Amino acid sequence: MTTDQTPNATRIALFGTSADPPTQGHKMILEWLSQQYDQVAVWAADNPLKSDQTPLQHRIKMLELMIASLDTSKNNVQLYHELSHPKSIKTIEKAEAMWGKDQQFTFVIGSDLVKQIPCWYASKELLQRVNLLVIPRPGYSVSKSQLKTLDEMGACYQVANFHAPPVSSTAYREKGNADVVDASVKDYIQHKQLYSWETNT
Repeated sequence: MTTDQTPNATRIALFGTSADPPTQGHKMILEWLSQQYDQVAVWAADNPLKSDQTPLQHRIKMLELMIASLDTSKNNVQLYHELSHPKSIKTIEKAEAMWGKDQQFTFVIGSDLVKQIPCWYASKELLQRVNLLVIPRPGYSVSKSQLKTLDEMGACYQVANFHAPPVSSTAYREKGNADVVDASVKDYIQHKQLYSWETNT
């Protein structure tokens, strides 16, 4: 289903990520979103399905550094830590309180999360209140059955004409592949010695 358009509304992309660390792929996504939307709101999220995550304050700082390094002329990408909540519907409520319910909100997720949406808390209500933008990720195609489920839930969604590069946060955490992260993020990681491989070198 195509995305709803609200005349004269500010188009706000909501992009939360549990990335540990945020990668060049996340940076490219944010630069692309910056060109597609009036505002891009970013926050660091805790994923209850992931264990042993780097403490949230470090992931917030890494996102802050990455946003500062973005190559975009619009200067419309900003960190909003207050939007972070384990339940996505609560994030939407916070966004509506901040900007007003009459804005056009688009919830941005990776294609790996599409299959989880029916299991989210108040997922049908969430999909009635925001548009959904799916960013394709390498190795996670969106199936026709998944799109059919979104249609049945009444979602207004779009699969982005954008393909994230094949880089992984896991690759950096485990091996320290320098090409995976922005230089400012790499410097912060090394200064704080956030990952175990660094303490063994």
